[in-house]
Amino acid sequence: MAKAIGEIIVNIEQCKGCELCIDACPEETIALSETINKKGYRYAVTVNQNCTGCANCATVCPDAVITVYRKIEKSA
Repeated sequence: MAKAIGEIIVNIEQCKGCELCIDACPEETIALSETINKKGYRYAVTVNQNCTGCANCATVCPDAVITVYRKIEKSA
């Protein structure tokens, strides 16, 4: 069976740390960083490799700072 694998790219300097993406992620792949960006906000980061590429995080992001890439890996 094929497995969907996603990769999340966050523009950390534009992220305001609103946490909407964290709430929207069914795989608990996103969390807030411990450090702050130039605007003074903790920003979203990937914390595990569970992403399926559903793009819920990018859809709810009010500032459109998240890009999601998705690929399908076929099982042998």
